[in-house]
Amino acid sequence: MDNDSINIRIEEDEGRHKKSKPAKSRWEFFSLRKKITKINQWRIRDRKLGTIDLPFFFIVTILLVMGIIMMFSASYAWAISEGEKGIFYAEKQMKFALGGLLAMFILTKVDYHLWKKKILSVGVYAFGFLLLLMVKFTPLGRDHNDAKRWLGIGGFEFQPSEIMKFAMVILFATLIVNNPKSLKSKKGLVPYLLFLAPVIGLLMLQPHLSCSILICLICFSLIYVGGIRHIDLAAIGAVSIAGIAALVAWKMYVEGFTYFENRFKSWLHPFSDPTGVTWQTDQSLVAIGSGGFFGMGLGNSRQKFRYLPESKNDFVFSIVCEELGYVGAVTVILLFAFFVFRGFYIASKSPDKFGMLVCIGITVQVGFQAFLNIAVVSNLIPNTGISLPFFSYGGTSLMMLLGEMGIILNISRHMTETTEEANALKRVDNLRQAKKRTGRAVSK
Repeated sequence: MDNDSINIRIEEDEGRHKKSKPAKSRWEFFSLRKKITKINQWRIRDRKLGTIDLPFFFIVTILLVMGIIMMFSASYAWAISEGEKGIFYAEKQMKFALGGLLAMFILTKVDYHLWKKKILSVGVYAFGFLLLLMVKFTPLGRDHNDAKRWLGIGGFEFQPSEIMKFAMVILFATLIVNNPKSLKSKKGLVPYLLFLAPVIGLLMLQPHLSCSILICLICFSLIYVGGIRHIDLAAIGAVSIAGIAALVAWKMYVEGFTYFENRFKSWLHPFSDPTGVTWQTDQSLVAIGSGGFFGMGLGNSRQKFRYLPESKNDFVFSIVCEELGYVGAVTVILLFAFFVFRGFYIASKSPDKFGMLVCIGITVQVGFQAFLNIAVVSNLIPNTGISLPFFSYGGTSLMMLLGEMGIILNISRHMTETTEEANALKRVDNLRQAKKRTGRAVSK
């Protein structure tokens, strides 16, 4: 049998072989190959850094550089008052940033499908959960500002909750991909709740309400995109809200009402106790109001001179508003908005469901965390103690964050530009495989 007399037409959905006219088969193959050549030329021309998504990379870079500059401005007065050099905190943050950039570079090169392995996804979850247990039930737990959220090992302190955020993204994405029908039944939802509930319980014991809410939002976003029924999502949301409320009530009953009462008082009645519980909220609002439209100028903040507690951490956005004004504040908000938009874009172009879910989970994490922090700083919601991504001081948070950015950039290396191009790639691969199979059949 002659090779030229065998004509293959590949069905996209079923991959079935049918005889067709030679001219049509050859025309289809070369037409598709021309499309692929154009796609590859576009990638070479417009993606200077390999195939990573450059807009997303530039947004991350701008946020990181701007964050370090503002953190330095907000922290040097505190560093000097503690007997250190003014650059003390900024220098430490830059070291962590270098470590995070190294992690980002490595994870950009590592195939993101590695995280889909159960031993890795469950292992990261188990490791993070163990660290949360150590915070609460071992002497290694560290207490700051009436909250026990840190783990101290060898003079180094970090928050295990930062690891837990990433662990929940990877775990839920893996569960959804490996069991796609699990979200369609109430019985299938049980594993998700069994993994989520203990984490929320341990976080509320610290207490860390903002992180509990953030992790719930991340998980709900993932199962929503994964295909859960709306009625089941509403039921899980109601149960979660009731559970968190019950934990808050129990903690208030056991340890007293002071902690939560002070938080709500400073939220509902700012300036009512200017030398007491509302001091931090009051100083934050003063800083925001002092900035005006264009701000007082970079480095010219007054509130950072130990008037505003946590000016280098949770309330660094107040210093941004004071020094850069309305223009600077809107710029930061728009940068985070562009970050979320581009993250969702990469997710929409992901070649598989796992990549899409991981990208959405990390994007939602950063987006909601930024929203919650800005809402706290501007007194839209009670103070919950949550940092601003890229801006707040914190080594573990920054390194984990940049590592997650590396994973998104790796996903962007695999993304397809349009549905037509993705289908063209698939059809060319199918045609090539068919030609190989035909050649082997003829030789026999």
